[in-house]
Amino acid sequence: MSQVIRGQWCVKPEQHYAIIAAEFNSPITSRLAEGAVDALLRHGAEEKQITTIWVPGSFEIPTIAERLAKSGNFCAVVCLGCIIRGQTTHFEHVAQQVASGIAAVGLATGVPTIFAIITADTTEQAMDRAGLKMGNAGWNAACSAIEMADVMRQLPLPKNT
Repeated sequence: MSQVIRGQWCVKPEQHYAIIAAEFNSPITSRLAEGAVDALLRHGAEEKQITTIWVPGSFEIPTIAERLAKSGNFCAVVCLGCIIRGQTTHFEHVAQQVASGIAAVGLATGVPTIFAIITADTTEQAMDRAGLKMGNAGWNAACSAIEMADVMRQLPLPKNT
């Protein structure tokens, strides 16, 4: 039989999670942060295992994610933000850079860096994804962080070359 590795949704006592949340669009991002913390607590974390960092906007998230991932103190970093389309191309530029930055952090550090940046056309759509109608993207991101941290725990460490 082939080997199967699957992450469990159970926070281990030695694990610490970072949540980075953007202040911009805080009526939405605060709901995402609450959802992420709630998911971690309900899956076995204690409050002392969770660190939440607030940054000005989504664009600043990758910089902080990189610092936290490189610190060695966190098994996963959850990135929460909200970018709402306006009447200019600013939305596309910010969304693309944030997505690329968050992905680059995870690839460069090996620390699961979870993307939960809501990109929406309207505030109503964003609120729906922050818990009003479509579940809470922060909760979902924290669950992904728990699962990915457990997958990474089960994998062999990279060989130094």
